[in-house]
Amino acid sequence: MEYAAWASIACEVLDTQYPYGSAHASRGPEDVDVTPERLHPAFHGSYDWHSSAHMQWSLVRLLTLVPDQRPIDLLNQRLTPDAIAVEAAYLRERPAYERPYGWAWAAMLVAAARDTQWAPALQPLGEVIADLVLAWLPKQAYPVRHGAHLNSAFALALLHEAYGELGRADVVQAVRARSIEWYGADTAYDTRFEPSGTDFLSPALSEAELMRRVLPATEFASWLTAFLPGLGKEQHLHLLEVPVTDDSGDGQLAHLGGLALSRAWQLRTIAPALPDVADVLRAGADRQVEAVLPTVTGGDFMSTHWLVSFALLADQADPT
Repeated sequence: MEYAAWASIACEVLDTQYPYGSAHASRGPEDVDVTPERLHPAFHGSYDWHSSAHMQWSLVRLLTLVPDQRPIDLLNQRLTPDAIAVEAAYLRERPAYERPYGWAWAAMLVAAARDTQWAPALQPLGEVIADLVLAWLPKQAYPVRHGAHLNSAFALALLHEAYGELGRADVVQAVRARSIEWYGADTAYDTRFEPSGTDFLSPALSEAELMRRVLPATEFASWLTAFLPGLGKEQHLHLLEVPVTDDSGDGQLAHLGGLALSRAWQLRTIAPALPDVADVLRAGADRQVEAVLPTVTGGDFMSTHWLVSFALLADQADPT
């Protein structure tokens, strides 16, 4: 993989101030200044808050693969105690902001940086998000099952990983309990209507990836067989094929490139649970990565401002 090129494009898009989607809900006429760096001193650039967070996660991960001074300089500018204090306060004051997708990616950044020079500055952000998650999960009666930002399973999978690495057993247990409550009895999932036109996640595979994390391996294998019967054989084969993608600059249609990468990640991680079709699932993952990979660094900004993160998930998935 061209890790250096991934790091380079991540720095480039993070340094791109506009276009910018703030998603800021003004509370009055005095609260209308949405200048990116003023509103979010750590998580500006890269189009929006969550993309800025997960592209900085990408840089932290890439530094372990291709050490480079430019990402270090950029992270030093963003991940300061003062900047993170502003971000943490913003989340506390607006407890639904970026819930749950942005929370999950910001938590992943905190976890990835836990042994770096940025750990002390990021710690308050991780604590705020933990508090928000613990307050939110008991109130969320039903999971969101569509294939975009509000998808519950995708966020819970990342939160489970991040807070496991951060040693927050309370958050991990809350995520595990809610996951089993929401999804543990699911069977015979109908994937005929995947994907929707602007999906970047497969609802079925996102759920499977989450349950892989929260169930013991033998229980997960049984659960997966019941949930997606015939996967890799006669059923659900369209999940293994490259979706129709679009790199014209339409931000919603660009989601489908991310769908190929997120499917690849999830197919690779669940494959060991189905050893008789594991090679079929991995081949489907490979096809989807190969089709979208040029867009990760060479596409329109509406693709490049976020796809590196999903390419990294797919690339770093356990192949065994």
